[in-house]
Amino acid sequence: MKAILALEDGAVFEGESIGAEGTSAGEAVFSTAMTGYQEMLTDPSFAGQILTLTYPLIGNYGVTEDDLESSRVQVAGFVVRVLCDVPSNWRSQGRLKDFLRQSGTVAMSGVDTRSITRRIRVRGVMKAAISTELSSRELLEHVAASQGYEEIDFVRQVTAREPYVWPAQGPVRRRIALLDCGVKRNIMRELAKLGCETTVFPCDVKAEEVLERDPDGVVVSPGPGDPARLLDVAQEVRKLSQAKPMMGICLGHQLLAWGYGGRTFKLKFGHRGGNHPVKDLQSGRVYITSQNHGYAVDPESVRGTGLEVAHTNLNDGTVEGLRHTELPVFSIQYHPEASPGPVDSNYFFHRFMELMERNG
Repeated sequence: MKAILALEDGAVFEGESIGAEGTSAGEAVFSTAMTGYQEMLTDPSFAGQILTLTYPLIGNYGVTEDDLESSRVQVAGFVVRVLCDVPSNWRSQGRLKDFLRQSGTVAMSGVDTRSITRRIRVRGVMKAAISTELSSRELLEHVAASQGYEEIDFVRQVTAREPYVWPAQGPVRRRIALLDCGVKRNIMRELAKLGCETTVFPCDVKAEEVLERDPDGVVVSPGPGDPARLLDVAQEVRKLSQAKPMMGICLGHQLLAWGYGGRTFKLKFGHRGGNHPVKDLQSGRVYITSQNHGYAVDPESVRGTGLEVAHTNLNDGTVEGLRHTELPVFSIQYHPEASPGPVDSNYFFHRFMELMERNG
């Protein structure tokens, strides 16, 4: 079956449907990650986005229950160059094509993904739609009429509805409160390995309710959308950071900045992939990091707030980490839990454990 991708700038790409029938609109983005397609598909930070993968061959190792990062596919659409129909891997439990169809994901292959990526790099991320049922003209009209990415509060679409507990592996060393703005399961898995029992709260929980549980520390998760829509959450993040050790990850990093009076801005085409170099300004060491975000903290906006820039991106100089000058609080823009990507930054979970130990 034929499928069509239409971009806001008028470009149209035709290919073959590899997912569900239908039409879906979202923001067109790309990722340079070479592996981890299942993790990306189920990452809540991709909610509302049509994801194009730059690596040409996708699906060669199949899919498995163990690689889900949430309970469902989160992307608004999926575009690849070549889909492998015969996966080969000892962990594989099925084909990617079947996974896409069963999850109701509109997806396509046989497209020049290099051309799509170049358009996004030159023109920036933009509205798009993918369809198996509309003509090119109808699809372009659908794109024009669709909501912009910044207009939608995706975090409240993907957050937990009720608090739940993710158990520790072995004896409980620490009890963590996690604000779910679109959390990936691997964050809880990594905490569990270190003996942390994590209580996951909806994003709109009040600080007082969290503090009633008397956690040893607080984690603010990644998530989708514009952090400027979440100023109420940012204020609760600030209250929690003044009472408990805190680690903010990705969107959690941006919300910490907003909570202390900082601001964010939208990147032209974002950072999405597993090979982004980040420099730790204190040690001078460079790490290769896994990233998935479309906004960044304005470094000038955090001057005099008690926060200081701790890490920077060596590609474009943007802020990749913050730390508080007096409180046991830090944040990073990238993903220490990776999934997919390099595990160079996994040590941040150990640093968080040390912060909690030093603070009782």
